[in-house]
Amino acid sequence: MTSRSAGTSGPCVVVMGVSGTGKTTVARLLARRLDIPFAEADDFHSPGNVSKMSAGIPLDDADRRPWLRAVGRWLHEHAVTGSGGVVACSALKRQYRDMLREAAPRVFFIHLTVSEEVLEQRIGHRTGHFMPESLLASQLATLEPLAPDEPGAVLDAGPAPETVAARALALLPPPTDG
Repeated sequence: MTSRSAGTSGPCVVVMGVSGTGKTTVARLLARRLDIPFAEADDFHSPGNVSKMSAGIPLDDADRRPWLRAVGRWLHEHAVTGSGGVVACSALKRQYRDMLREAAPRVFFIHLTVSEEVLEQRIGHRTGHFMPESLLASQLATLEPLAPDEPGAVLDAGPAPETVAARALALLPPPTDG
């Protein structure tokens, strides 16, 4: 576990990517190593959004806006208190990430990537999640990779989650004074 020195703020990190990249697993590991709070962005979805996705209907920007505002509020609160936090959130489009940056300007994005074949395999084998494999193509079509001017890094999510989390940790900017 990595500990912060007195007077430094914890980072705000969004582990992003399409469904099946391992966002939640890697984000939990990263939060644990940083000793900061973790949030699953899926938990911020409205019942209507969950029902829509469960039925295999992709969300549109209007569906996502209130959800992203809620995720942004969580990031903002954790940035302001200095605790920092890690969120597992698809953050598929630049405009979505811009909304999160408006709420927490120093947020750092870790974009997890893996082949479509691996994604299909992972989604096909998981249980207890409302996102069906049929929505993967929609997510891949919507995805706008991190632009060079966005604070973040792209990581291959093929290795073991512990390895990916360690690589993510090494890429985070240095702590800031709180």
